[in-house]
Amino acid sequence: MSQHPSQSAGPTIVVVGSGPIGSAYARVLVEGIPDAQVVMFEAGPQVTEVPGASVRNIADPDEKEHARELSQGPQAGALRESLGIPGSVVVEGMFTARQGTHLIDFGGEGSGHAPTFPAAAASTNVGGMGAHWTCATPSPAFSEKIPFIADDEWDDLLAVAKDLLHVQSAAFADSAVGEGIRSLLEEEFAGELPEGFRPSTLPVAGDPQPDGTMRWAGADVVLGPLVDAASTLSERFELHDLSLVRRVEVEGGRATGVTVEDLRTRETRFVPADLVVVAADAFRSPQLLWASGIRPHALGHYLTEHPVVISTVAVDAARIGRFATEDDLDAEIARRSVNPADPVAAVNRIPFSEPDHPFSLQVMYAENPPFQLDPSHPAAGNRWGYVNMGYGMRKRPRFEDGVTFSDDELDYRGFPNMTIEYALTDAEHAEIAAATERLRRAGNALGEFVAEPRLLPNGSSLHYMGTTRIGESDDGTSVADPWSRVWGVDGLVVGGNGVIPTANAMNPTLMSVAVAVRGARKAVEDLAQETAQSRTPIGS
Repeated sequence: MSQHPSQSAGPTIVVVGSGPIGSAYARVLVEGIPDAQVVMFEAGPQVTEVPGASVRNIADPDEKEHARELSQGPQAGALRESLGIPGSVVVEGMFTARQGTHLIDFGGEGSGHAPTFPAAAASTNVGGMGAHWTCATPSPAFSEKIPFIADDEWDDLLAVAKDLLHVQSAAFADSAVGEGIRSLLEEEFAGELPEGFRPSTLPVAGDPQPDGTMRWAGADVVLGPLVDAASTLSERFELHDLSLVRRVEVEGGRATGVTVEDLRTRETRFVPADLVVVAADAFRSPQLLWASGIRPHALGHYLTEHPVVISTVAVDAARIGRFATEDDLDAEIARRSVNPADPVAAVNRIPFSEPDHPFSLQVMYAENPPFQLDPSHPAAGNRWGYVNMGYGMRKRPRFEDGVTFSDDELDYRGFPNMTIEYALTDAEHAEIAAATERLRRAGNALGEFVAEPRLLPNGSSLHYMGTTRIGESDDGTSVADPWSRVWGVDGLVVGGNGVIPTANAMNPTLMSVAVAVRGARKAVEDLAQETAQSRTPIGS
């Protein structure tokens, strides 16, 4: 998909990556600089009619499956030739981590190496992971927040990010069953949690519909008027899918533009830019910088994610019946029947808090379990449905956890190949044990386990942080400054979950969009200053 704006005399900005973070940069920059032109490049295809929309909104199951397969990069099966992937890459028989994603370590020619981080995965499509995410948007709290950003600024940045993502703080709040689940959790953990951090609805990104369903948000809502042909802002925005940025070009210590390959024609061209924003993902952003010869000491290092312990519970009729009636359940089932393609009925949580609850619980209520139960199982066909629950824990940032790149071995796209090294320490194992105990308590409060608590393989969260982290000084422990500007290269900014330098237990998208808003605002200031200086007569 490509939009063709009119040419402008203002600055040209290239954005690499079309996920929520790249989209946030594009939106703020177009709105903040009246004559700016933003050109966005995405290596994957457009998979929805509206660019960047959530695949979860596709009602037809075959269309939804097709959209997800198109996003699976080297594992796109028969579709991979149309994605610009060489036919010699052998990936048949391999598996993906989650529908719509492809494993970094997928096997076959050109695969990355991640034996200690086996579930590492990515999406390659317009909208990035924003086309497939769960839309959970909790806010960072306590030590999750970046310490060198003041609280009042955080509040403002988060408010803007919530607006960009269409965050709803009370989605499914009218679900009597969901309220009953919160009440049971409140009873179980009474007195253990601080005010404001007790069981509550999970903030999610989307727009409630009149029939009680949700239209889930993707990068489309962040782009907003930029992909609305009726808006004049769309005249200054271009989006090119199946366009692979090969290099960020640097001259005299400044980014001058990008070299991009059209995967349809195999033609390569240079696109000049006054500012380059690299917002691919936490693996491919540092990979592109490395391939471009931009190699800060911390690049790719300090990788963190959330260790995740999950379980599934059949909701007990007697327990939930203290708070919800059979009529309430019938109304719940009727509402779900309106949109059977979207199985989520209510989403609750117990948020991260310190010092006594340094992890984050999500409780997803649905009519069916996330796997097929044997018909003879006592909980099969449970009338009151099921909850799929997961605790996310923190991973302390360490230099030795990260992705490195080989100049001697190329991946399936011809980039320096990746190797991921990662290990959980005693600190993580202690919190995993504590969260697992609480997960058992939560499950016993709600019903009967049909899947016992289990720790997922490293990489399963899909929330990868730290590999392009921001920091206060260029001391080798960060890739970019507090405004996401890459150390030592003017005109180059990084965005995405990779910029987060703290240990987090919550879904990071809202936080990353907030950081992107901060970086984009600073870029608006910088470009305005550069423009003013360039127009100042010599000797004045």
